[in-house]
Amino acid sequence: MLTTLAAATVATHAGPWAAGYGWLFFLVPVFWILLIGLVVFLITRGRRRAWADGAYGPPWARGASAESTLAERYAKGDIDETEYRARLEVLRANRPNA
Repeated sequence: MLTTLAAATVATHAGPWAAGYGWLFFLVPVFWILLIGLVVFLITRGRRRAWADGAYGPPWARGASAESTLAERYAKGDIDETEYRARLEVLRANRPNA
């Protein structure tokens, strides 16, 4: 009787591996790899979508033209009117489709 009780206690406390579920041990790392992969996928997908919407990246990637960037700098007071007009003239003279 004591042997049966000891065997039942060991089988109860041994976990699912004692009952023939040892293959579940391999599913735990697979689950975490898939979960981490899903998180990375969602983050990169969101960044790509934001990049396409123009929220991230340099001005030329956001769709801002050189003229609008120059006008923005003039509006902020970074450059004066003569420098603005000189640079605008250079930009318009070197326009690729002009």
